[in-house]
Amino acid sequence: MASVFLHHVVGDLTVGKPELVEFAETETVEAAIRAIGESSEGGIPVWKKRSQKSVIENAEMRQQRFVGILNSFDVVAFLAREECLTDQAKAIKTPVSEVIIHNNSVLKVVDPGTRLIDALEMMKQGVKRLLVPKSIVWRGMSKRFSILYNGKWLKNIDTSSANNTNPIANTNHPSSSSSTATIRDKFCCLSREDVLRFIIGCLGALAPLPLSSIASLGVINPNYCSIEASCPAIDATKKLPQDPCAVAVVEPTSDGQYNIIGEISASKLWKCDYLAASWALANLSAGQFVMGVEDNMSARSLPDIVLNQMVGEANLGNGGSPTRPKKFSSRSIGFFGNAANSNFWVGRSMYRGRSAPLTCKVTSSLAAVMAQVLSHRATHVWVTEAENDDILVGVVGYADILAAVTKQPVPTSSESQPS
Repeated sequence: MASVFLHHVVGDLTVGKPELVEFAETETVEAAIRAIGESSEGGIPVWKKRSQKSVIENAEMRQQRFVGILNSFDVVAFLAREECLTDQAKAIKTPVSEVIIHNNSVLKVVDPGTRLIDALEMMKQGVKRLLVPKSIVWRGMSKRFSILYNGKWLKNIDTSSANNTNPIANTNHPSSSSSTATIRDKFCCLSREDVLRFIIGCLGALAPLPLSSIASLGVINPNYCSIEASCPAIDATKKLPQDPCAVAVVEPTSDGQYNIIGEISASKLWKCDYLAASWALANLSAGQFVMGVEDNMSARSLPDIVLNQMVGEANLGNGGSPTRPKKFSSRSIGFFGNAANSNFWVGRSMYRGRSAPLTCKVTSSLAAVMAQVLSHRATHVWVTEAENDDILVGVVGYADILAAVTKQPVPTSSESQPS
């Protein structure tokens, strides 16, 4: 395990982070869609409102008010319900409390002095957000000036520093949870994306692990959710994927394996047209949903579909014009931007636009996969065989990456033999 995780604390990652603005469970789905578009990992933490604003909350009280994380997949699945498609105007005014999957364990309130290695362990166990109190004296200097003793951070109890007027000398001791002054009721939120950005900046300290293949590190998770392309797309919502929140759309091969042709996930639905995507999810096959159905298809063309899209405040991308009918196409979902092709199932490579799944090979290095996740702001990467770019073998998500970078190195044969 790299010492960088021992010599850094959570407070180092919060420098410059904005204050958390809580999203209440009483807000509407319409408001949630706007908030999700500005969030990381395609999801937003949702909270119960404070009963008494005059009461100062402690960490436990704030943890109890946390409801769960609402993501784009949850919203599209909700809007794809029959009753929501019948009255979309009413559906987008639904309180978030009726949509969100309650899960209080995916966020934890931690002290700024919490060691980074401990935070990583939490995230490996399923925590997706860390809520950190804002500090007024945190200087983010733990890497250079940290003092570690039996795995515990020492408090700044040097009596000589009490009379020391040199401010630089005083920074030679880390601020612990007891010595770091925090701003009451002001927190910032760290996501796994924030942590991964920090880690990728420290790849040198992790050598040679980042250059090792994901197969050799045992990072690939074979337990992924999938759905065949011929099945209704709505069946993806029955899979209830948690982490990553993604369902692979696959086609079976003659030898019993599966080709991946796309995915239905929170990452792909992050900034889509939610009303158009919900109609497509409810009415199309999984293959049609991810590959793109164009308006001018010939032999397999679908009838023109009109969506009564609520706009103005309810409009999710058309600039506040009055209510108007909208014809469905894959462009309106936001998946597909290439020219239309008259043959839907032929020439799959021609349809690899935004709908194409993010993939890597079993031989890809850990550093390459981390770079893919960050550059695409994705929560996962699908893994294919080294010889065949389409044969799906597994998935790599945040938890898998964090498990790899914190894994204890395996001693060599020479190291394991007694002297």
